[in-house]
Amino acid sequence: MEDATIRVLIVDDHQMVRMGLQSMLVEPDIQVVGEAASGAEALALLPTLAPDVVLMDIRMPDMDGIQALEAIKAQRPQTRVVMVTTYRSTVYLLRSLSAGAAGFVLKDVPREELLNTVRAVAAGAAGVDRDFLQSVLRDLDEQSQS
Repeated sequence: MEDATIRVLIVDDHQMVRMGLQSMLVEPDIQVVGEAASGAEALALLPTLAPDVVLMDIRMPDMDGIQALEAIKAQRPQTRVVMVTTYRSTVYLLRSLSAGAAGFVLKDVPREELLNTVRAVAAGAAGVDRDFLQSVLRDLDEQSQS
């Protein structure tokens, strides 16, 4: 992705969240190419917009984000998907990663961390909030000891 603009599609059923993410992503190397209010709408836009990265809400009506993630990976495997949620859920994280997500961020993430995640994922790396990952690892450790 060197010297290339990262093409981003934002998928969330709340317009305010989509607009907030869009404003956070204003950077010379990032272009928001579209937004969708549902997983089905994102799938319809995918061939035309050809995003490098999709920022996808997990909980949406009709088709949840994990179902949409699986469909995106089947339709366009080169597109990297970052799940975006308010839920600090080990189950959501593990389901997302096993379905092919390249990243997982909470909606309260600072702007710089969101930008770093988008850039890392576009470059082929994984992007998971460190603090959240630490808490997940603690939870898994506690579960394995009980």
